[in-house]
Amino acid sequence: MLPISVKTNYSHYNCIKDKAMESQRKTILIIVFFVWFIMSTTTAVTRANEPSQPDAPQLKVYRIDRNISEDAKGCIECHAQQNRGIVADWAASRHAHANITCVDCHAAGPGDLDVNKDHLGYIKTRISPIVSPKDCSRCHPSEAAEYARSKHANTREIMWKIDPWLNYGMNNSIERVTGCYYCHGTDVKIKEGEFVKDTWPNVGVGRINPDGSKGSCSSCHTRHRFSTAEARKPEACGQCHLGPDHPQIEIYEESKHGAIYHAEGHTWNWNAAPGMWTPGVDYRAPTCSVCHMSGINGVQTTHDVTERLAWETQAPLTVRPDKFKPWPAKTNYNEERQKMKKVCLACHSEDWADGHFANLDASVENYNEVYYKPMKKLVDQLYEQKLLSKEKPLDEKIEIEMYELWHHEGRRARFGAAMMAPDYAWWHGFYDLKKRCMTIEEQAEQLLKSNKPAKVFKVKGATGDTTKPDFNK
Repeated sequence: MLPISVKTNYSHYNCIKDKAMESQRKTILIIVFFVWFIMSTTTAVTRANEPSQPDAPQLKVYRIDRNISEDAKGCIECHAQQNRGIVADWAASRHAHANITCVDCHAAGPGDLDVNKDHLGYIKTRISPIVSPKDCSRCHPSEAAEYARSKHANTREIMWKIDPWLNYGMNNSIERVTGCYYCHGTDVKIKEGEFVKDTWPNVGVGRINPDGSKGSCSSCHTRHRFSTAEARKPEACGQCHLGPDHPQIEIYEESKHGAIYHAEGHTWNWNAAPGMWTPGVDYRAPTCSVCHMSGINGVQTTHDVTERLAWETQAPLTVRPDKFKPWPAKTNYNEERQKMKKVCLACHSEDWADGHFANLDASVENYNEVYYKPMKKLVDQLYEQKLLSKEKPLDEKIEIEMYELWHHEGRRARFGAAMMAPDYAWWHGFYDLKKRCMTIEEQAEQLLKSNKPAKVFKVKGATGDTTKPDFNK
């Protein structure tokens, strides 16, 4: 019995010892936790009182696991380090998803003049910085052909035919580069293998490219994402169609269409496939591209914005598009009116559409007959009597008044009527026309009464080159 008793007493001793050690461990853990809690709280309070530090930006890593050329891989890897925004845009584009790489678009042809010589130190493939409509036409032939015949692509030629600021050198080089040419486009020049600075960079819709093509697709589909969704939104057009002389974006925003877009546009499906973007399904109200370009209600998609127009409402005297002398459209205005009407009928009744176009036509007649023609006749009389000088336009006060009559409020009145924006049709349009006519009549009366020629001003900055580009080359 003795051995058993000894064993039992030893086990009892171990049990007591284990409990004591367990209690000690718990005490130590509680103390450690308490110390950690105090230190953490103190640190948090200290940091809260310090200026916050932004987290270090996380660089996006691009895996290249597709079957693309070594040159293309080199482009992506290098530019991912040097120009992350470019690669990020491209990686999110349909081009990237279709395995279309930098080299596919930027590889220079045998006759291309804009080869980046410095780039030859990295890869042997000749690279052209400019991706022109001619380059894009390899995959988008229809779109490029439509664009090439549009007023957008040919806007430089149109501008040089009618614009007094260019033809008479009434503005200087930097005013043109940062103003007119930003939207209308430059004639890109290369001298001794380098771009002439005042012609490049530029993404104007009528840019003349070294390969002879006209325009820039990235005017609307900005590089390097080339998004259809972006081009469908009114902001794409609003880059150029804004301001006192062509405020289409402001007019759109005032219209019922624009109000609906701003209220609900964030819920629309902007990424529907071309030709499948459907009113009532993907969007509720039209944007600029819906009316002027998108395929809708049986009307085919087009990149020729000359289509669907029944009037040239931007011209001094409103005429039919085929009668617009600087760029006569090869269209029939009745057929184009019917196309635009079909666009309207996707959401409106026929009575509504007919009523709208009747009001537009009446507004055009009102502008032409009541405002433009009488003032033009009056100013022409002053030229005939030598009270105004024909040597240069826009250097006499009344010439500026006449210019702004059609170029500013005359356009606003017509555009406002066309796009259902009452404030622009009236207050910014016909109301301002009334005031402008009073000013012209008052100045004309003074000149006729005094029989003395108007003061000719030395216009500031009137040093522009008047050499017309060769548009037939």
